Formats: sequence, structure tokens, C-alpha cells
Amino acid sequence: MDRVAGKVVLVTGAGSGIGRATAKLLADEGATVIVTDINRSGGLETVQQIGGRARFEEQDTSKEADWKRIIEDILAREGRLDGLVNNAGIAGPFPSTFESETVEQWQRILAINVQGVFLGCKHGVPALRSSGGGSIVNLSSLAAFLGTPSLSAYGASKGAVRQFTKTVAIDCARKGYKVRCNSVHPGIILTPMGEGILPNDKAKERVRGSIPIGDFGAPADIAYGILYLISDESRFVTGAELVIDGGMNAI
Repeated sequence: MDRVAGKVVLVTGAGSGIGRATAKLLADEGATVIVTDINRSGGLETVQQIGGRARFEEQDTSKEADWKRIIEDILAREGRLDGLVNNAGIAGPFPSTFESETVEQWQRILAINVQGVFLGCKHGVPALRSSGGGSIVNLSSLAAFLGTPSLSAYGASKGAVRQFTKTVAIDCARKGYKVRCNSVHPGIILTPMGEGILPNDKAKERVRGSIPIGDFGAPADIAYGILYLISDESRFVTGAELVIDGGMNAI
């Protein structure tokens, strides 16, 4: 129960789904967790479920002012930052083809899914570096490897996260920052966002049949991969892609 004991970790979008499961697991393994979300009630519920090793801050990850405020607050109150999980993200309306998607929808999805990750790394890296080094985990998706005709902006955003993660990883490594950066690529996970693209039981069973391992993933399945990448067990891992998808990307 001490894989990340003593570490201070920021998890964005932790008011539900993968973010909540990750925050809870990191706290169970000894970390102090700063839970952020634009959804205040969800974030506070996550903190309540965790107990004493967590606190909540409201954050819109697409806003630079929020990032500056959150990071400054963590350094002032906790005195350090050891890990950052850039989890906050949205899928947008389903289906959304590139022909039907509006510019406003496209911009909103990229603002949260890509700009939010960029800002997290931009302001997180100096804080991690000043704390002696640390680990960033960026949530991408299986969609970063595949065409996504029904979720065009979402797929594009996750492809950007995949590439940008490698840029941050190599830049930090070459500069000797002792900051690692990796991406995690969930497949179809039963979260509120995941269920939004599975409108009924018939659709669920059809999609379930396409997963080689024979079932959907759960938020905890992704949280355990993130735990590994935040922990010192992964000290030699940077710029990597951890695909957790039940085998779909291997087809």
C-alpha cells in the first residue's frame, strides 16, 4: 500500500470515471492527491470517498490562469509536486463526423483535450523539476491509433496528445530535468463518457463482441496503469504509450 508513498500528485478531471478511480488508487497507495475538476460536486464527492489524503480545487484545464493558480497553490500548501495526471477530457456529441461537426464543437474539444494537456505540461514541468523530478501521465485514447469517423475532433485531439507526450518526454530528458512523460491509451471503458457512445444494450453487446479479451474495461483497469507510470517503478519509462484496451489495437 505504499507504491507512491509521500508523493504529491495532481489529477485533473477526477470528479468521475477514470480520474476518480485514479485519485482513489493513488491515495490508497500513499499519495497526497489534489483532485481537480470543473464539476465541483463530483470533485468533492471524490475527495469524500478518499478521505484525509485528498483535497479539491475547481479547475477549467483549458484556462491558463487556472493552471497557474492550481500549481502555485500546491507548491505553497504541499511544498512540492511529484506527479501530474492530465486526465480531463471530453468526447463531444456522438456521432460527430468532420462534415457535420461545427467549428465551435471542434474548438471546444481541442481546447480541453489538447490545450489542457499543453498547459498542464507547461506549468507542471517547472513544478516537478523544482521538486527534484517526477512523472506526467497524459490520457490519450485508443482513438489516437485509429480513424474515428464518428468522433472526428475527439480522435484528432487524442492523436495530438500522443505526439505531444513524446515531445515533452524527449525535451525533458535531453535537458536533464528528471521529468518523465508518458501517455495512456484506454480502449472502451465503462465510464459516463464511454457509455455516451453506447446508447443501448444492443450496441453494447455488438461492441463487446469486437473486443478480443471479451469484455469492456473498468476505470480501475486504467488507474493501475497510471499508478505504475507515476510510481518510481517506471523510472526508466518515458515517451512511451501504454495501451489498455483488451487487445483491440492488436487486431
